[in-house]
Amino acid sequence: MFKTTKKDKYTNARLGVLSTPHGNINTPSYVIVATHAKVKLLEPADLKRTKTQVVISNTYHLWDRINLDSKEKNLVHKMLGRKIPVMTDSGGFQAFSLGFGNKFRVGKVLKKNTRPVRSRSLEATASSNGVEITDKGVCFLLDGKKRFLGPELSMKIQEKLGADIIFAFDECTSPLDDFDYNKKALERTHKWALKCLAVKTRKDQLLFGIVQGGRFKSLRTKAAKYISSLPFDGIGIGGSFGKDEMVETLKWVIPYLPEEKPRHLLGIGKVEDIFNAVEQGIDLFDCVIPTREARHGRIYTKNGHFDISKHKNKNIPLEKGCGCPTCSKKITRAKLNELFKNTDKTKAQRYATIHNIWFFNNLLEEIRGSIKNNKFKQFKNRFLKQFES
Repeated sequence: MFKTTKKDKYTNARLGVLSTPHGNINTPSYVIVATHAKVKLLEPADLKRTKTQVVISNTYHLWDRINLDSKEKNLVHKMLGRKIPVMTDSGGFQAFSLGFGNKFRVGKVLKKNTRPVRSRSLEATASSNGVEITDKGVCFLLDGKKRFLGPELSMKIQEKLGADIIFAFDECTSPLDDFDYNKKALERTHKWALKCLAVKTRKDQLLFGIVQGGRFKSLRTKAAKYISSLPFDGIGIGGSFGKDEMVETLKWVIPYLPEEKPRHLLGIGKVEDIFNAVEQGIDLFDCVIPTREARHGRIYTKNGHFDISKHKNKNIPLEKGCGCPTCSKKITRAKLNELFKNTDKTKAQRYATIHNIWFFNNLLEEIRGSIKNNKFKQFKNRFLKQFES
């Protein structure tokens, strides 16, 4: 299932191979988001061309696209159109994103200079914006109709989708939530973890438990110990912390995680965060940054990122020496700017998406090479210095 093949001499960074029914994943690896079992604007063949090893799809958003009573299996791979390793999240995150997060315009990673609000009552925090969280699961109000998702149904949907790696149903809290609410939510998450393990039937799927606990050390360490004691195949680490608290949170958690199991940091994927998380011993990440930002014209390079709208007359490559399919077609910054503004925005977004996904996957490939040669720290310092310049 998972094997560590090399450990960096000077940090906790490590190389590994995660084996799945649809192929091996060399770690550390970026997990590309394919919410609806499709990477927006890309064809199935593009996944290999962009060095994509694994994608993650969304249980909540695929819920209505499957018939739970049918005998079909591995539906997510059929939707994706390619047989590569696929993850599905549990749908639990939508309890936060569609509820509290949407209502109060806050993400699971607190932005700088945002003052935490710690006075919300349990009732006010657990029920907001048409989403109600109970000990049994989550009730969503959609188009005037209620729909309920709990650990049992989440597992049933994920087993029907047939992803190689699935996640236990959990509650992701807000970084604004206080200790009392996080404690209650953690108790729910742990009860749901047991339920997911109990109802899982497919032996060909790897089930990851999730460590929550918000911004509180005592809750995070408690969760790490508890989830690690259960027979999960891997460990996911949920967000809900301040922008500058990620490394500290990982230092609380990772010492209690089993060395022999893969570790996935959920929803994190900025360049600096990748390096910092790998340094602490994280194996996998998923984030919408490569795709979402590409569609808005933000292009990533080794020298940082730039807004294509400001490069109207620059007949130079998106990135000098880049080997991605877009740059191989000699699509210049001026040409991409023209496509975004005047002629074919969809084509522009496709070119940008291909470039960005290739950039992040290639970065992880280079990180793996640096770990292999015990030069991760040097590579990190050199890359970030160049990236921030």
